[in-house]
Amino acid sequence: MLPRYEQVKRELLALIAQGGHSPDRPFITQREVCERYGVSTTTAIRALNDLVADGVLVRQQGRGTFVAERPVVAPVRRRAVALVIHGQGPVKEGIITGVESRCDELGFELLLYDSKGSLELQERALRRAVASGVSGIALYAVEGASQVLRELALPVVLIDRYQPDVPTDAVLADQFAVGYELTTYLIGLGHQRMATLWGEVDCTSVRDRLSGHQQALRAHDLPSRPDLTALSTHQFLAPEARKARLSALLSQPDPPTVLLCSDGFIVTTAARELADLGYEVPGDIELAGMDDAGPASVLPLTVAAASLPVHDLGRTAVDL
Repeated sequence: MLPRYEQVKRELLALIAQGGHSPDRPFITQREVCERYGVSTTTAIRALNDLVADGVLVRQQGRGTFVAERPVVAPVRRRAVALVIHGQGPVKEGIITGVESRCDELGFELLLYDSKGSLELQERALRRAVASGVSGIALYAVEGASQVLRELALPVVLIDRYQPDVPTDAVLADQFAVGYELTTYLIGLGHQRMATLWGEVDCTSVRDRLSGHQQALRAHDLPSRPDLTALSTHQFLAPEARKARLSALLSQPDPPTVLLCSDGFIVTTAARELADLGYEVPGDIELAGMDDAGPASVLPLTVAAASLPVHDLGRTAVDL
């Protein structure tokens, strides 16, 4: 059990890391620390003095205590890694087992947070991870811009995607190769018209997959038709809008013969909606998956599905 002053110190560090106080306004006072955390004056003074000694806070005579312009956040002594992740199926399971196995080998504790695909829950999980005093965070990010991620003052490694405008490390599979090789395989099976169906559209992994898909079409002298390859979400449309889109695709004079789905969740959704529309899978139309995220039970519905090295991604994320 950590001493109470150390617990308070970590809470204050988390508050600073989350951008709770800027250098141009006074930090919370000794009395406020006592009231907020229910501690004695001695404990509050010890926590604040430690943060001053660490260079996180500075005292200005006659003005009070402020966050340093560039706070030197004291090293977190807890040997722990937080994994913030969402989804289900082989991808999530593989990342978790990879992170867990490497943490165990290195003697690190693992704290697991499920964001459930919600940006709000992801933000909350990131704050909780910081407050718990972990040494670093591995993040399988959800769609959307994370303000908390931009403000974190401890090591963060993104898994399976990256954000070019956020200074974090990342561990990646070759997503371009996923799109290229899967498309090439489908062409080898005789498919020359394929439509892409996407869930997330802003994350970098799917953009790299689309680039690989389009490059494979060009390499085989097949047209990259905007109506079939547009990077627009299918999963997040209303159910009737999804069915209308599928119906429009398949009622064209030269309809696609395979739907190239961004992951297993889209495979599941598309299979259900095609059945509602009276199409047989396989038979009238075939499905392929760019990864095996999602329920494992849907994989037999696909003519092909890419499998990412997610276990290795998890292990490498811990090393980084």
